[in-house]
Amino acid sequence: MRTIDIHAHLVPQCLWRAFDAGETWHGIRHEPGAGQGFAVMEDKRVELGHPKIRYTPEARLRDMDEQGVDIQVVSIHTPIFSYHLPPEQGRLLARDFNDEVAEMASQWPDRFAGLATLPAQDINTAIDVLDHAVNHLGLKGAELDMVVNGRNWDDPACLPLFKAAESMGAVLFFHPQPRDNLVLARTDKYGISNSIGVTVEDALLVATLIYGGIFDACPDLKVCVAHGGGPACFGMGRLDRGWQVRSEARLHIQKPPSRYQRCLYYDCVTDSEPALRYLLDHVGSDRVVLGSDWPFVQWDDSPVAWVKSLESLSQEEKDRILWQNLEMLLGV
Repeated sequence: MRTIDIHAHLVPQCLWRAFDAGETWHGIRHEPGAGQGFAVMEDKRVELGHPKIRYTPEARLRDMDEQGVDIQVVSIHTPIFSYHLPPEQGRLLARDFNDEVAEMASQWPDRFAGLATLPAQDINTAIDVLDHAVNHLGLKGAELDMVVNGRNWDDPACLPLFKAAESMGAVLFFHPQPRDNLVLARTDKYGISNSIGVTVEDALLVATLIYGGIFDACPDLKVCVAHGGGPACFGMGRLDRGWQVRSEARLHIQKPPSRYQRCLYYDCVTDSEPALRYLLDHVGSDRVVLGSDWPFVQWDDSPVAWVKSLESLSQEEKDRILWQNLEMLLGV
């Protein structure tokens, strides 16, 4: 048995080299502060506090060994998506990040796989970058934010990207931003912009993709959502009710939303055994995969050990989560 983690973030070494030289990285500048200081872009300050965020690949491998993770599927730290950049500048940022991830996967093919970042602010450019990442660099797909400059993913202009990803067999991993979400716009008390805010965004993404008819248009599209999809699964009854009573909810889909739950994959970052059990019972153990949210979620003592310890899961369910589902989904 081997273990595969789809939810592992990376701040690339090329960014740190630029910061150490006193330079900006694609418009992102460094501001000193506690821990690793702050990344500043568009007047937003993003804390880079976790010490592991500067780990080299070699240090990362040692940490993976300690956590019992054999393979990390590496993706960009979400605050540096930088969708605000002009498309060609976004392409350059993606090139630097994607090349570094591809080099990691090439040097340690048994330990790393990669998800690209895309300049999603321009769909045609994003398709070009995804094609290069998958078909030339060997990456497994891409990580995307839940919304792009105010545009939701059910916008018809986004459909060509989904069709391109479907044709390539590329996995699209959706991950929200803890410092830029709807809850944060209302309050930042108690840290709920992270604990609740990100999961609200997860659920909105699931509902948007389903109601938008994305899975009817692209039935073979591979989508994985972070944090167990948030409360989306729990809310399917209300989504179905909305579909029954509101004509606009039936505009793009002919079946109730709950019938589309199994069109997606979900990582296991629920931080709750009952929540994970609920998810498994409703979407199936073949749709749930291992995620750690490395290095930002503290596990006692590791995400692998947590899954193995859950008494409500059968050994077959644990094996599917820990490696079998991702082995099949990613072809690793």
